[in-house]
Amino acid sequence: MLFLVAALMLLGVVLGTVAHAPFTFTAVAATVIAAWLGVFAIRERLARRRTPSH
Repeated sequence: MLFLVAALMLLGVVLGTVAHAPFTFTAVAATVIAAWLGVFAIRERLARRRTPSH
């Protein structure tokens, strides 16, 4: 329960920071994060195909 409260507080701080940041900075940061997650997902999918399932 304490972990959930801490996570929600951290989320509030991050969203509060984004609300005060310029839109261009927020858009660039969101694009970078989305690209990083996309690359990670592709690498994970390729890694699962390469490893033989026993």
